[in-house]
Amino acid sequence: MIYEFEGRVPKISDKAYVHETAVVIGKVTISDGVWVGPNATIRGDYGTIEIGENSAVEDNVVIHARPGEMTKIGKWVTIGHGSIVHTATVNDYVVIGMGSVITDYAVVGTWAVLAEGSVVKIRQVVEPETIVAGVPAQPKTKVTEEYKKQWIEFKKIYVSFTERYKKGLKTIG
Repeated sequence: MIYEFEGRVPKISDKAYVHETAVVIGKVTISDGVWVGPNATIRGDYGTIEIGENSAVEDNVVIHARPGEMTKIGKWVTIGHGSIVHTATVNDYVVIGMGSVITDYAVVGTWAVLAEGSVVKIRQVVEPETIVAGVPAQPKTKVTEEYKKQWIEFKKIYVSFTERYKKGLKTIG
């Protein structure tokens, strides 16, 4: 469901896909090639949300921002099932593992990877091309060039879902 709230109207590209059970409220921008899965909640009711091109917001993700603040998701980002991103900046090509939390004023660098269940605490900075894990998230190793090549190929599947879901998702029950 897509909602206007107090004059704050979502802007959703016609080249994006938002599942019918997802909720998008208020000042939210969803760019070309973005895939938003079932039961995701993206609330720009008093903050602003921007999601860059070709990103995937998987099932049960919550994205929100503090009043007058912004949550910014870069291009080619994957936000894994059940994750929360709140008033944070997530740069391009980031992978957020399932069940992870990124909280207020945190910054996640380009090509960073959060292992499943990681917590990026308030104002924490995750360096670019770094794999982090834990509570709070701590650096474990660096992202390799081979990983980047493989991940781009995996990401193309979600980008293809934007059109495939529009054409091929059919209710049967």
